[in-house]
Amino acid sequence: MNTLAPFFSFANASRVSWASVPVFSVTKLVRLTGELVRGGARLVAWFGVPDHDETTLVAILAMDDDSILGVARSEPVSGSYPSLTPRFPQAHLFEREVWEQHGLVPDGHPWLKPVRHANGNAPANAPFFRVDGGEVHEVAVGPVHAGVIEPGHFRFQCAGEEVMHLEIALGYQHRGVEEALAGGPHRGTMCQLEAVAGDTTIAHATAHAMVMEALAGVEAPLRAQWIRAAALELERLANHTGDMGALALDVAFLPTSAACGKIRGDFLNLTALLCGNRFGRGLIRPGGCMHDLEPERLATMTERLKTHMADVEQAMTWFWDAASVRVRFRNVGVVHPHQAVAMGLVGPAARACGLVRDVRFDHPAGWHRFSQAPVAVWPSGDIFARARVRSLEVQRSGRYLFEQLGEHVDGELRTALGAPHPEALAVALVEGWRGEVCHVALTGHDGRFRRYKIKDPSFHNWSGLALALRGTAISDFPICNKSFNLSYCGFDL
Repeated sequence: MNTLAPFFSFANASRVSWASVPVFSVTKLVRLTGELVRGGARLVAWFGVPDHDETTLVAILAMDDDSILGVARSEPVSGSYPSLTPRFPQAHLFEREVWEQHGLVPDGHPWLKPVRHANGNAPANAPFFRVDGGEVHEVAVGPVHAGVIEPGHFRFQCAGEEVMHLEIALGYQHRGVEEALAGGPHRGTMCQLEAVAGDTTIAHATAHAMVMEALAGVEAPLRAQWIRAAALELERLANHTGDMGALALDVAFLPTSAACGKIRGDFLNLTALLCGNRFGRGLIRPGGCMHDLEPERLATMTERLKTHMADVEQAMTWFWDAASVRVRFRNVGVVHPHQAVAMGLVGPAARACGLVRDVRFDHPAGWHRFSQAPVAVWPSGDIFARARVRSLEVQRSGRYLFEQLGEHVDGELRTALGAPHPEALAVALVEGWRGEVCHVALTGHDGRFRRYKIKDPSFHNWSGLALALRGTAISDFPICNKSFNLSYCGFDL
C-alpha cells in the first residue's frame, strides 16, 4: 500500500520527471502534507521555486518505516497560504525560510521572523521573544564568542539562574550558496558544495554526487560507492571523537579531552591518507571517486585504524568510568521523545531521544544498500544520551570500517556521467555525522539547475537545543550546546 499517496512516491537517490510531480492548490497541499505528517511521515524539505512573478511550493516527505519518499507541489501562488506550523512545529523554519526567500506569508505562523537575513541585515535586528515579569531578565550571548568559533546569537529569558526560553539567531555569515548554484552545475559547484559545512565535506559531496548521478541516469561504480561509505565513516569517527573530547573539556575531565583531541587528528589523517586532504576535499565527484585505495595504502590504513580505535576506546573508558562525568550529564538538557518527533530532529540528537532515525538504515542508497552500519540509540534524551550515542557510534563505525576495509571490491572508480536530464527533480539523503543531509536538484528545459536546495541536519536540530535549555540553569548552556555541536555555516547558506 502506498502510504504517501496522493504524493508521488520514489526512493532515495532517484529522479522523477517534474511533470510527474502532483500539482495541488496551495491550500490542498498544506492539508495533504499535514495529514501525512499526522500519519507518521516526516517533513524532509519544504521550499519555493520561482515561477515568473509567483512561487511554486514543493513538499518532500519521508516515510521512514517504508523507506520511501514522497513529493508534491502547489500551483504557482503569491501572497499567502495557510501555515503548517501551528499544528506541526517541524515546519516552522521551513516556512520562515520560504517567507524570507520568496515573500510568501504563512498565515497563522506563530513567530514569523527572518531565518538568515532581513533586508540585507543579520536577523538579530528582528524582534526577540520576551518573557514579562519582575524577576525575569535577559542574557545575550554572541554573536562574537570567546573562542575561535563561528558567529551566532543566543538570547536567554531567565528567572534567576533558570532558563525559561532560549531564542537562537543565526545568519551572520550568509554566503549565498544556493543562489550561486542556480544555472549550474558550474566549474566551481563541487567546491562550493564541499564547503557548505567543512566538517561535513564527505556527506555533502556524496549527496551532490548522488543527485547528479540520478539526474544523468547512471550509478557510480561499486568500488567508488565502497570508498564513499568508508570515507563517510572516517568523517563520523573524527567528528564524534572531537565532540567527546570537547564534552570532556567542558566538565574539566582532562584525560579524555587531551586524548580525543589527538585521536581526532589521527582519524583526519586517515582521510588524508585516502585522498590527500584531511576533510576529504577532492575525493568524491559525480560519477565516482578521484582517489583509490591500493593494497599497500589499504593495509596501512587498516593497521593505523587498529591503533586509533584502541586509543579512542581507552579514552572513552576513562570518560564513562568517571562518576563526576556521569552525574554532570544525567537529567540535564532533556529533550523528550514527543518533542523530538514534533520538531523533526535528526541524527544523534534524535537517536538520543530513542528514535530509530538513520538514513543508512531507513533510506539506504549507494553502498549502504548492501552493508548497513548498526544504529545506536539511547532513550533518555539528555546530555548523557547524546554523549552515549556518539560513543556507541564511534565503536560501531570502527567495526563497520574494519569489515568494509576487509572487503575485496574490484572495478572501476569512475563512470561517464552524461548530461543531466531536463525538467527533472532528484533527491539524495545521506546520513552525515550530525544527521540527515538532503540535496534536491530541479533542472529546467536545458538541464541546468532551476533550483538547488540544500538542507544540513543543523537546520532541524537548532530547535532541539532551544528546547533542551528550558528549565535548566544557564550555566548548563555550554555543555548542552556542545552535546548538540551544530553547524553555523551549514545553516547559514
